[in-house]
Amino acid sequence: MGDEGTKGRGNRVAIVCTTLALQPHLPAPTEFAARCLKLQVGDEGDVEQLGVQLVTLGYERVPLVETEGQWSRRGDIIDIFPVAAELPVRLEWFGDELDKLREFDPSTQRSLDKIESLVLTPVNFGTIFGEDNSSERYSLLDYLPANCIVAIDEFDRAQAHNDRWWEYIQEEWETLPANTPVWHQQFGNSIDRIQARFKWLRLDELAVSSEGLNLACRSIPTIPHQFAKIAETLRGYHKQSFSSWLVSAQPSRSVSLLQEHDCPAQFVPNPRDFPAIDKLQIQHTAVAVKYSGVAELEGFILPTFRMVVVTDREFFGQQSLASFSYVRKRRQAASKQVDPNKLRPGDYVVHRNHGLGRFIKFESIQTDDTLRDYLTIQYADGSLKVPADQLGVLSRFRQAAGAKPELNKLSGQAWEKTKAKVKKSIKKLAFDLLKLYAERSQKEGFAFPPDAPWQQELEDSFRYQPTPDQLKATQDVKRDMESDRPMDRLVCGDVGFGKTEVAIRAIFKAVTANKQVIFLAPTTILTQQHYHTLKERFAPYPINVGLLNRFRTAEERKDILVRLKTGELDIVIGTHQLLSKELKFKDLGLLTIDEEQRFGVNQKEKIKTLRSQIDVLTLSATPIPRTLYMSLSGVREMSLITTPPPSRRPIATHLSPYKIDAIATAIRQELDRGGQIFYVVPKIEGIEETAGKIREQIPSCRIAIAHGQMDEAELESTMLTFSNGDADLLVCTTIIESGLDIPRVNTILVEDAHRFGLAQLYQLRGRVGRAGIQAHAWLFYPKESTLSETARQRLKAIQEFTQLGSGYQLATRDMEIRGVGNLLGAEQSGQMDVIGFDLYMEMLQEAIKEIRGQEIPQVDDTQIDLKVTAMIPADYIADLEQKMSAYRSVAAADTKQELTNIAAEWYDRYGEIPKPAQQLFRIVELKQIAKQLGFSRIRPDGKQHIVLETPMAEPAWNLLAEYLPDNARSRYVYSVGKVTARGLGVLRPNEQVEMLIEVLSKLQGVLMASSST
Repeated sequence: MGDEGTKGRGNRVAIVCTTLALQPHLPAPTEFAARCLKLQVGDEGDVEQLGVQLVTLGYERVPLVETEGQWSRRGDIIDIFPVAAELPVRLEWFGDELDKLREFDPSTQRSLDKIESLVLTPVNFGTIFGEDNSSERYSLLDYLPANCIVAIDEFDRAQAHNDRWWEYIQEEWETLPANTPVWHQQFGNSIDRIQARFKWLRLDELAVSSEGLNLACRSIPTIPHQFAKIAETLRGYHKQSFSSWLVSAQPSRSVSLLQEHDCPAQFVPNPRDFPAIDKLQIQHTAVAVKYSGVAELEGFILPTFRMVVVTDREFFGQQSLASFSYVRKRRQAASKQVDPNKLRPGDYVVHRNHGLGRFIKFESIQTDDTLRDYLTIQYADGSLKVPADQLGVLSRFRQAAGAKPELNKLSGQAWEKTKAKVKKSIKKLAFDLLKLYAERSQKEGFAFPPDAPWQQELEDSFRYQPTPDQLKATQDVKRDMESDRPMDRLVCGDVGFGKTEVAIRAIFKAVTANKQVIFLAPTTILTQQHYHTLKERFAPYPINVGLLNRFRTAEERKDILVRLKTGELDIVIGTHQLLSKELKFKDLGLLTIDEEQRFGVNQKEKIKTLRSQIDVLTLSATPIPRTLYMSLSGVREMSLITTPPPSRRPIATHLSPYKIDAIATAIRQELDRGGQIFYVVPKIEGIEETAGKIREQIPSCRIAIAHGQMDEAELESTMLTFSNGDADLLVCTTIIESGLDIPRVNTILVEDAHRFGLAQLYQLRGRVGRAGIQAHAWLFYPKESTLSETARQRLKAIQEFTQLGSGYQLATRDMEIRGVGNLLGAEQSGQMDVIGFDLYMEMLQEAIKEIRGQEIPQVDDTQIDLKVTAMIPADYIADLEQKMSAYRSVAAADTKQELTNIAAEWYDRYGEIPKPAQQLFRIVELKQIAKQLGFSRIRPDGKQHIVLETPMAEPAWNLLAEYLPDNARSRYVYSVGKVTARGLGVLRPNEQVEMLIEVLSKLQGVLMASSST
């Protein structure tokens, strides 16, 4: 451990640990070192032998490496996720030599930085101890070198915590068989060993006597926003030759406030510019540095070092809500998309031309001289083989749960009739949608000015690194606000992915343009939280924020109404009360709605009337199917935030029948790591008894209770107690469902989970896992009860979508389970049940395009029947699920650039691309071009010619044909329903593909140029 982990860093390592880490639970250092495996670029070795070694170390072989302790192999490429590393590593062998070592991103599977060496440790100590429970155990102290210094923070509290743990473990040990060895020891034993082997010191907040060095500090005697008082305090310390520092998220603003009150201060952008800092300190000038971390800072005066430090807490009263726990720094990653269209044998699928069938198997078939992959689809009267490169014509069948669909016949006309009937209904809907869209686009709204100087400073004060999706969503919102059309944008982001920050930036932009803002939230608790967040972020600026909810007295309410009318109040946050007619604004400019799906029909109607007059921004993690449906149809603009914050991990979701022992174990595990727990029940009745049962099991656990029928003051006080860490477990109803953010809570237990809706379960689960620590969600259902099919599907879906960023896919799944609500008053959900959700959405988009008018006909798909071996060989991507995913990504690509990116990804993950796979890319590129030009099929015609089938009318072809190259103009001949490429059939199949790409891409270029003008 010592040498390998610290090489290249001067052997300077600080280990921070709890008292439990000193317990003997480790193997002997020599034995552990012998089990570690070191790999270096240039090493000679056998790939097969390395696989055996990885299994011995406890690594699990999987098709795709995603979490620690996994490995996979694809030919000469091995991927490993070491348990002691931040990122997985890709090993590439050239013969028997280790040629390259590269870290890669587990979510995108793309390579990152090169590294020179890698140390693999056993996955766990079980691989060393095996079944032997009697072999000697060692402590962390046995791994430390003799020159190590041990510091014990708060000695007495550490001892008390360890003593409580020891008593609990001793009780458990006494219930075990008589020959069970004792592997737990008291704190005193560890201290004796530390004193005997190491230099050590203790750090105590309260000095016992005059011993040791006094590093006591004093707090700064100021009240937030009293800038004259802060300036006076600093001037006083300057006279006593103290050095003064400002540590601020908005240093320029802090410096200008001090300068306004005659206190010299200067911002130093580079905190390592020591000459500049020294010069300022000599001149008795306060030095301001930018702080962009997440820890909670508080100013202090340190007399021993003649130093005073002022933070945003003293200036503006800002306090961080972030957790203090250590978070492993993971490289920023894109979200791993959960594919809601992933096909498994047995799934129902919809083929655009043949209708509803069942996916049976995936197979490779040799025809003539070509080998291709096919999907076998079963129909009522036979089966159909669909080439894998035409996967785009298939979609998974999505409909309301419960009814078993009836398969179509390949020979009958029923599917065409069904499609025609649905198309008619869709056309009417498309007309209505476009009418609504046109009405909105003609309305005049307020065009907000470009960003004011303060905007950048506010955005820089965000404590976290914004994700790319957050930045894009912010840009989208600002662009909408600056246009002269009323904004109506939905920001759909997963729970805890930073939607509120996007809203904060939009609200600030509106207020700095002298407009007032409504921030609407569904629950009282959530309004409280948003109020505190906005007060915190806007503290440095002259912005007035008001809160209107049921906790407000009649007098406070009256005061808020008056201030809104006069324009004195810039922002009002509240529940549906904000929609009442008594609210009058001086100049309302923006309505922000959090979790719109939680509001009732009447409230939504009121929101609808506001929509036509002002800019509206809606935030949602699981948008109700109807809103998602409208967004997908292009009626409302939509921004997706699917990138998790760098430190977030997927939440481990466990389904279990109700057992009090399992509940107690889950609670104890969280308490042992210093966290807090939510325990959610579906109804208020019996909530006290539930709390009592938990108290019996774990007497030391501090329990609080919260539900919607409590007195307002009591509820607010309970929530405050819990968020301050003065209670360990909160037994509550779904009152915590929306937006509540307490980073120390990393376990949630849901009783009777089958009674909750899918969106509710998803929201509840999202309350945990915000601090970068592995979070757990336990969903319990009664042992004796039989779950309904819908409830079973709901629980299955929530467990399936454990990946970060899957709220959007969950809403799509919710459409399947619940069926879809009416849109614009038209009963469309029945139509969707008949042909499936995906095809319905496709046809709707096509109908909209058709009504807008396009001369080149729209074709569903282009079938390429040239005799080319275009496929992914079995030895290139061996895993069937990954191969299907690869075919799907190629089929879904819309541009040549997307194909290039996919090819680069394959090269990175699987190595050199074989010829059949290269041909696949060329075939799909030809298909992209041909589809845009309105060709539905390309096939040989005898041995001489190639036919391009098309519904295109002759005038449209004549317009295109003008741009054919001179040498090809006489070769391409139009007749009804087709264009014949004469003489092209004599070329070799791959040459036919290249020639068609060359000629058709010229026509495509003309088409794109004309459509852009």
